[in-house]
Amino acid sequence: MFIRRILPLTALLATSAVLLSGCFPFTFPGGGGGTQTVNTSTDESVDPDLEVFYKQDLTWYDLGNRVDETTVTVPLDWDDPTGETIELAVARHNATGDSMGSMLMNPGGPGGSGYDFVAYSAAYIVTGDVLANYDIIGFDPRGVGQSTGIECYTDPADKDALLYDTFDADYGTQAWIDELTVLQTDWVDSCVENTGDLLGNLDAASVARDMDVMRAVLGDEKLTYLGYSYGTYLGAVYAELFPEKVGRMVLDGAVDPLVGDLDALATQMAGFESAYRAFLEYCFGSGDCPFRGSVESAMQQTENLILDAGDDGLTSSDGRVLDTATIGTGLIQNLYSQSLWSRLVQMLADLDAGDAELTFESADDYNGRSPGPFYDGNGYDIYTAVTCNEGTLGTDGVTPLEGLAVIDQRAPFLGFATALDDYVALDVTCSNWPYPAAEMPTSYSAEGAPPILVVGTTNDPATPYSQAVSLAQQLSSGVLITYEGEGHTIYAGGVACVDDAVDAYFLRGEVPSTDPMC
Repeated sequence: MFIRRILPLTALLATSAVLLSGCFPFTFPGGGGGTQTVNTSTDESVDPDLEVFYKQDLTWYDLGNRVDETTVTVPLDWDDPTGETIELAVARHNATGDSMGSMLMNPGGPGGSGYDFVAYSAAYIVTGDVLANYDIIGFDPRGVGQSTGIECYTDPADKDALLYDTFDADYGTQAWIDELTVLQTDWVDSCVENTGDLLGNLDAASVARDMDVMRAVLGDEKLTYLGYSYGTYLGAVYAELFPEKVGRMVLDGAVDPLVGDLDALATQMAGFESAYRAFLEYCFGSGDCPFRGSVESAMQQTENLILDAGDDGLTSSDGRVLDTATIGTGLIQNLYSQSLWSRLVQMLADLDAGDAELTFESADDYNGRSPGPFYDGNGYDIYTAVTCNEGTLGTDGVTPLEGLAVIDQRAPFLGFATALDDYVALDVTCSNWPYPAAEMPTSYSAEGAPPILVVGTTNDPATPYSQAVSLAQQLSSGVLITYEGEGHTIYAGGVACVDDAVDAYFLRGEVPSTDPMC
């Protein structure tokens, strides 16, 4: 069920905003700086051990440009609420008009920073009408960004070795698995040493309980929520745990919460392969496409290019050696949005000519790496730790090589390459994870919740459309909105049919009587 990428706003954040730096709290460049301590908590009854969290005061720091920030305190372990606590970083973009209340949002991941999105790019999260009528709340989930974080490797060179080093053994062999196991267990050991108990408390059920505290201390009787990608899973878990607290909830790029991890990843890789087929039609008309003939022929040519280039010893400008796994990562990065297709054409053309630079740049974007090396946050660490905390990898009785064969069968041209640095590395890591899997809901009907909108794109590469259909059916009040097109997530992307339906729901509570089939 995991989607190691947030919605395509990532590119907007990279180009339109300065990266966050310094300690929390900080002052936005060009304004702000005031503070206000308030208690806006709802007057609701909670367990006495939880009152300190549900009734806490919030100190807001003005950042300028209608944005302020605060921290919210929650238990490190929800099974031990009187034990250690952690802090969650929260950013709020105040409504430009009369506020209808707060709207929590999560951009996906696991590991996406809702704080960053709201602080720097709130206008890209929702439409202008919704921005005018809601206070948009972005938070860094536990372990992420400016919240109490997890830390694994402290030296970027070690993370470079984890993500980019080549192996002595061939991919797909037990000898390779043995090498990979040494690499991944060293990473696990560093996470345990540098993070401690938080590492075993990063699951979606814990985040959902954190979200309920945020709802209450923001003064909202019901949770209004917008989740993208993995954020839809957080929303579904919240709805199942707190159906009576659900207000208006939209889940875009939906994850099916009941699909096992191997099945989910195989479906995802098949989704990328489907998106790649659509890309090839674009490639053929671009003039720079290195492939010729039919789509089916070009699929085979692509696989040949990936495998050949992965063995050619091509290097980046900083000396890293290209392998098949890095090509697969670069390929995935450029399939998340049609806006990246022109870059993918160039990447493949360069690769065909023996130039790996753009492939490395694409893989670096995926991994949050910039020259230095410097890693923007702990996305890989969070993604992997959350997967092991709340999933079935490593405990499903399937060996990594058996699982790789399943993915290769579901996505016969691209599955092998795209699964090397994702599924196999995850499975090996989770097989050596020192914490028990979290207790998660076993059904997601959310009985008693009001209508929940589930948005699915028919050729979404990361969360295939079938998952949106399934989630809408599982929810007792699920309402499906279909967008017939390409890309990962669609709301606030300028498609009037989708935007109008979601806005009518958020602003007036209007629910489509039938799927508008946008």
